[in-house]
Amino acid sequence: MSKAYQLGEIGTGTLSRDLERSWARLRGKEDPFLKIGEVNDRTVKGTSNIVWSLKNLNFDIQQGDAVGIIGRNGAGKSTLLKILSRVTAPTTGSVKVKGRIASLLEVGTGFHPELSGRENIYLNGAILGMRKAEIKRKFDEIVDFSGVERYIDTPVKRYSSGMYVRLAFAVAAHLESEIMIVDEVLAVGDAEFQKKCLGKMGDVSQGEGRTVLFVSHNMQAIQKLCRNTIFLHQGEIDSIGTPENIITKYLQRSQIKKAVFDIPKPDDNGDNIGYATKLQIEDINNNIVQEIPVGSPWQIRVFFKINKRAQHFIAGLGINSATDINIRTSWSTVSDLAEGCYEVVFKENHLILTPGTYNLILGLSNYERTVHYVENVAMLTISPTADLALDDTIIRLNNVGFIVNPMSINISPVEDF
Repeated sequence: MSKAYQLGEIGTGTLSRDLERSWARLRGKEDPFLKIGEVNDRTVKGTSNIVWSLKNLNFDIQQGDAVGIIGRNGAGKSTLLKILSRVTAPTTGSVKVKGRIASLLEVGTGFHPELSGRENIYLNGAILGMRKAEIKRKFDEIVDFSGVERYIDTPVKRYSSGMYVRLAFAVAAHLESEIMIVDEVLAVGDAEFQKKCLGKMGDVSQGEGRTVLFVSHNMQAIQKLCRNTIFLHQGEIDSIGTPENIITKYLQRSQIKKAVFDIPKPDDNGDNIGYATKLQIEDINNNIVQEIPVGSPWQIRVFFKINKRAQHFIAGLGINSATDINIRTSWSTVSDLAEGCYEVVFKENHLILTPGTYNLILGLSNYERTVHYVENVAMLTISPTADLALDDTIIRLNNVGFIVNPMSINISPVEDF
């Protein structure tokens, strides 16, 4: 199965090519102009106006299986779900589905903004194929799961995006369908609701024997919920297998070794106390490096600017595993920082990480509010070495070694940057 999209204006560009395309279709032949389509690589400028969003996909999903679909933005994940949900049709090939599908692809899909939550439950349920009696029987259960009972008679145009998703997922999850398709929309929900949704999808798959297709950038959720995983790369299937193997392959493919990371400036709300500008990874001798040998000390240097005096200023650094499991969070407090440019150096002499990649989280704040907070601000790469003698005091958990000694942190002024 393949799906092609034409960029820009629809049409071949000339009358003779339009007639050639029509004649080919009348004879049951393939569109001759699709053959010039390019690979779906959003990072480069192409020469063709036809792009293969999906190319030559071929796979089977068994009843009751929970399948995760992962890949970079633009890899074709959402397009695949739209084809499986019958929202759009494939350009070539076919999809065979046995059973009723409940899909949740975008925030507010099937909702009318002027109708109340109660009315939209019936509307959305009808769109998904539920009979009125079935919706009425499950109405209280849907409202209780969504957690928006207080606003159930309020027009949904006044709902937040999180409330939209809560209600939409609750309807889709309680539809007695054989197949459930969920896109990344759960990302707008809070942590408590995401956990609740994952639990419900697990019950649907394991307890009720229904099939679940789940697209997510949360690798931990994929590992927890899914038994099989499909890795899409530039519109094609790179590999299919167990979550552990496929996620490892995906993270290795996505890994970009860098030593210096520019930090995006936060939105200016008129009261911006300060912001971070750059982060760089260094060895203990202040040399900028792309990777740290396992067992070697290292440090993270962050440059930031203070626009006006900040009291009880806090600089913090978090370290997460590639699957977003927190390993350590360290911070340092300075009683008073005057306006100016500064650097903070997080020195690590005790933490020993196993080879792999780790995501860094940066936070700057004062006692009043957060000044600048960025998740996945940079990637720390730990490389293996030929020989390593590990101290007996190191604790190992989930393949990550760590000890409890505090990280050394120092904040000092620098020249303007």
